[in-house]
Amino acid sequence: MTDGLAVVLALLASLALVWALTDDRVLTAIFGGTLIGLGALAWFFARRRPDAVAPDYAPPDWSVTVAAIEREDMGIAITDRAGRLTCANARFEATFGVVAAPPSLGLDAASQDRLASATRLALRDGQATCEIAAPAGTVPLRWSVGVRRAGRGDDFLIWTFAPLAAADSLDELVSRLTGPLGRGLARAGILAALVEPDGSIRAASEAFCERASGLAEGDVAGSDFVELLARDENACIGWARDGGGGEPLVIYPVPLVDPDQPDAGDPEAAPTLMLVMSAAQGIGANAGGSAAAPHLEALLGQLPLGLAMADRDGRLLFANPAFMRAAGREGQEPPTYPTDLVVREDKRALSEAIRRFAQGPATAGDIAVRLSAISDDPVSLSLAGVRGLGDAAVLLGLTDTSEETRLKRQVAQATKMQAVGQLAGGVAHDFNNVLTAILGTCDLMLMRHTPGDSDYDDIQQIRANSNRAASLTRQLLAFSRQQTLRPEVIQLPDVVADVSQMLRRLIGERIELVVKHDRDLGPVRADPTQLEQVIVNLCVNARDAMQGRGDGSGKLTLSTRKVLTTDVRAMRSEIVPAGDYTALIVEDTGGGIAPDVLGKIFEPFFTTKEQGKGTGLGLSTVYGIVKQSGGFIFAESELGKGTRFIVYLPVHHAAPGSVEERPAAPIVEAQPSQWAGGGRILLVEDEVTVRIIAERALVRQGYEVTCAEDGEDGLAIVEESVAAGGGFDLVVSDVVMPSLDGPGMARAIRRIVPGMPVLFMSGYAEEQLRKEIGLANAWFMPKPFSVQQLSEKVGDVLAQTAQ
Repeated sequence: MTDGLAVVLALLASLALVWALTDDRVLTAIFGGTLIGLGALAWFFARRRPDAVAPDYAPPDWSVTVAAIEREDMGIAITDRAGRLTCANARFEATFGVVAAPPSLGLDAASQDRLASATRLALRDGQATCEIAAPAGTVPLRWSVGVRRAGRGDDFLIWTFAPLAAADSLDELVSRLTGPLGRGLARAGILAALVEPDGSIRAASEAFCERASGLAEGDVAGSDFVELLARDENACIGWARDGGGGEPLVIYPVPLVDPDQPDAGDPEAAPTLMLVMSAAQGIGANAGGSAAAPHLEALLGQLPLGLAMADRDGRLLFANPAFMRAAGREGQEPPTYPTDLVVREDKRALSEAIRRFAQGPATAGDIAVRLSAISDDPVSLSLAGVRGLGDAAVLLGLTDTSEETRLKRQVAQATKMQAVGQLAGGVAHDFNNVLTAILGTCDLMLMRHTPGDSDYDDIQQIRANSNRAASLTRQLLAFSRQQTLRPEVIQLPDVVADVSQMLRRLIGERIELVVKHDRDLGPVRADPTQLEQVIVNLCVNARDAMQGRGDGSGKLTLSTRKVLTTDVRAMRSEIVPAGDYTALIVEDTGGGIAPDVLGKIFEPFFTTKEQGKGTGLGLSTVYGIVKQSGGFIFAESELGKGTRFIVYLPVHHAAPGSVEERPAAPIVEAQPSQWAGGGRILLVEDEVTVRIIAERALVRQGYEVTCAEDGEDGLAIVEESVAAGGGFDLVVSDVVMPSLDGPGMARAIRRIVPGMPVLFMSGYAEEQLRKEIGLANAWFMPKPFSVQQLSEKVGDVLAQTAQ
């Protein structure tokens, strides 16, 4: 009521003001009518608007959520965007614990990668699925994982972990063993028991229970398997209830976990199927016909070992899934003949072996064959004659050796690369001597010519080409791990950041560059400049691969990853030793590398590029730098999908109280200085051309130079000079020489003249010399060098020794 009176008074005041200002009744009436109309409209719409309802918001009650997700058939967990575990049901907590949250569940490396990939896909697409191996010591062995976004702002992930059907195979085997499978095996003369790792019997066939206990309906579950047996005076095994007087027995233990399968679990924690039969009969002897074969097939089908059976005519009676998987035909029906699984050249040998084992005595053996689906390397196929199942048959055994084959290839590749590296290093060392002579001769000739002379430009051209050749030798030395490095303790992301801007210009605008880093990466000890060269070379190769297909667009991913010791063990690599590593990963979406080419990409001068577009030293240089830095590099590729290079660099752990950058040995680097005085120099070099150039260069600088052609000659000259009362101010020597090398000569000279300064010349790496020489008051000069560089280096060393 008060609000309405105020409105009326305001209206009257407004009308009075208009009347006073205009003295016009019509205008005042129009103004008043307009105000009254607008007020009526406002009142009308105010009446139609509903009263605002205050939001009734209550914080979530997570106990209700936990009750809703509580299921016995699967594990369920909810995480927030930061990866923290919000809640989980009892099945998840019992399997994976309450400390870790997906995707970081402490599983093997492959499963962790699948969970991380599923997380990224779920955050991007809304949902994802994958398959993982269970934590060690838990069952089931494998889980199917689903993850999807949820929440008001899609800030939560809901994870479901469902056990795969294969997890129930052991329980199914128990039910079969105590039922029809056990009775079928008994008709074949086989008594079976499932024995736990502690020796207790988990389940046994009816025939085993009756024979072991002497009762028709006896039950030996929980009994100790060994206590049911006895050994007589002839060391033959028999039943304990017979007092050692019964028929001898043969026991075949069949492991239910394949040790060659990384996700199969711990073999020592798995039960073992014990097959017991008469020693005189063999497998199923004197059984009635072939009716037991289906039961034997049912038994072998449950095992993770690759087993199959063929008749005497070479027909394949059956093959379990593990056998087909090992043969490279997972999910396919077994062929009619086992020979259909091997290459044409091995068909006859396998056919004859099957016929021989089927017709002869019940023996076993192996034959090497090449599978048609995996023909790169031969595999070992085991054969055993089987009797007592009706017609004679042959049991075939095949193990999945794909992982073993991969490791063999890696070892062979590493061995080949080491041999090629030694050859490349020797070639580069000898070539450096030739280049030193060429460059030195050019320098001496240029001293006699001035710009404008007819020969001046030609000499400069020779010198430029020699310097270009010297860069190639440096790449060869990098490949052979003999180049000079300046290692520092660095963080790999810092090196990546330094070259990122340059990489964006190198790869062009049509290629997307993605840079990702793990947290808490360990430091590495390497030469940052050389690591930059590694990154640039890998990225340039990736750019060329993507530009060579389609419109030249693509995605280049440069990432770093933390690799723990547990991850290395899960890799099961024979090359990478266990330890902590920081990994550099360069991945592209190019056309990929063919399998027959992949094993050659690190070899020097091997290239798939067109002539004139590559020297073939890019990846070989990368390989050498990585290996010289104590790391490892691997390439993975799939045609049509791209290539991924992974560089593993060991994490640097500094010793307590150590100085990180202290040189490994007392070879020192000469500091720039001026040296105006002369001096007596002993020059020791077995290459005549290098010795002549170095002598002329030093003589021109005013030094008195005495030359020796090898280490023994140099030592003899020093002995004669000291005996005559003379001596030398500096010894300039090559490192590698016949008979007596440079370091050996230097040690012998210092026994005569203690503290004699030595300047070593070599095309090998300074880091390598530090480890091998170990001499104090020694300097290093890399080959090839120019006349000016040699003169300046000698002057610097003499200046420092004179202080």
